[in-house]
Amino acid sequence: MLMSPLSETIYRTSSFVGSNAKADRKKYGQFFTSESIAVFMAAMFHIDMEKKSLKILDAGAGSGILSVALLSRIRESGYSGLIELVCYENDEKVLGLLAQNLASVNDSDFTFEIRGENYITSQDFGRSTSLFEQRDRETYDLIIGNPPYKKIPKDAPEATHMDELCYGAPNLYFLFFAMGIHNLKEGGELVYIIPRSWTSGAYFERFRKYMLSHCMITDIHIFGSRDKIFDGETVLQETMIIKIRKDSTRPSKIRISSSDTSDFSDLKYFDVDYDTVVSNNGYVYLVTNDQEADILSTLRKLPFTLASDDLRMKTGIIVDFRTKDVLRSEPSESTYPLFYSQHIKAGRIVWPVGKENEFIDTERKGYLQENTNYLFVKRFTAKEEKRRLQCGIYLSSDYPEYKYISTQNKINYIKCDSQEEAYGLYVLLNSTIYDQYYRILNGSTQVNSTEINNMPVPSKETICKMGKELKGTDLSQTVCDNILRKWIN
Repeated sequence: MLMSPLSETIYRTSSFVGSNAKADRKKYGQFFTSESIAVFMAAMFHIDMEKKSLKILDAGAGSGILSVALLSRIRESGYSGLIELVCYENDEKVLGLLAQNLASVNDSDFTFEIRGENYITSQDFGRSTSLFEQRDRETYDLIIGNPPYKKIPKDAPEATHMDELCYGAPNLYFLFFAMGIHNLKEGGELVYIIPRSWTSGAYFERFRKYMLSHCMITDIHIFGSRDKIFDGETVLQETMIIKIRKDSTRPSKIRISSSDTSDFSDLKYFDVDYDTVVSNNGYVYLVTNDQEADILSTLRKLPFTLASDDLRMKTGIIVDFRTKDVLRSEPSESTYPLFYSQHIKAGRIVWPVGKENEFIDTERKGYLQENTNYLFVKRFTAKEEKRRLQCGIYLSSDYPEYKYISTQNKINYIKCDSQEEAYGLYVLLNSTIYDQYYRILNGSTQVNSTEINNMPVPSKETICKMGKELKGTDLSQTVCDNILRKWIN
């Protein structure tokens, strides 16, 4: 029985993966795309039947799975023009396999070129200058990719080459994404499978501005499970598929699809207003149903943020392994309390609990903070936990004997001017709507202070009024929801 070019490509790739160490592939940030995902991504493109030729780019092509899937899709759609494919791949081990897979495509109107060079540094971008022989900027009608997922140093060649988009140590995937936009023709389309981490936060702000100023998002697919996307691989990031079009005409809707499986057997679609997904604050919100859209609509009516209310969240100041010399497991006359996420219990702060190193012995100002009222928030939660935002009210009156306290860096904190303020912030962050809002905004299990500080909130006066209502009552999520409903609707 004859196999299709895509099935042959998948078969050869599986053999390659089985005979090469995972550590070698990790060096390149290499995770091969499954057949079902490749077919789904290829189907997202609009094929212009009027064009006499199509030029396609697959950067970081690996074994060519995505290229072959797209070629199959184009021909199956009835397109009969010339197809030119350019693949970048600088892993020498896979180049032979890539060439074999592309050569097996039996199509007289198809040509391909494999470039075994660094996709990023081999071309000019923005302000970047280079000493290599300059190649005119090439543009493509269709770009498909599963870019390498790998964090690189801020002084890596790729990072310095695209420094205008980098903030700290970047990840290769968004540099590939940005360079793809650079290579895209006007009216061209790009479909990538990437982590969803770029959608919010300061780390990717420059990239988001670049992308949103050059392209329009038309389609997004969200995977409900992160462990079923790349078979046999440990991928901790939430993963998404995105389609963009290089166009200045904003679509009225973005189509968002979702599935919990990589074979798309449970596929669901939801069309949502463009402005609901792409916010004025530069974040991209991944909503999958009417309820989530309503949450965004409700909270966006609020006129303030924690930052504008002067209630800025910060990250705890003590990093254990760097401060071992001042940590203590027993109290003395010179020690102060050191708070960890384990001390946040049912909305309260319970300390001490018999944990190692619950005290700090120092007078160094950088290690201490004022003993006043705070809201403590866990920075990390487990994927399976019901709530992403887990917080506890710290009252200085509970520990009046201490002038200072300290916080370990796995909790965030908000300094409060009064107990009512701390209780009011608890109403917000312990409510259902704010927990759901944060999950829409951020797919990771880490609570990012930058994102929290930019969430829409009521005025500080309203927050204090909500705190007065909560004070002395049950700290449950239900009570918080009931109080919040009186002020936000």
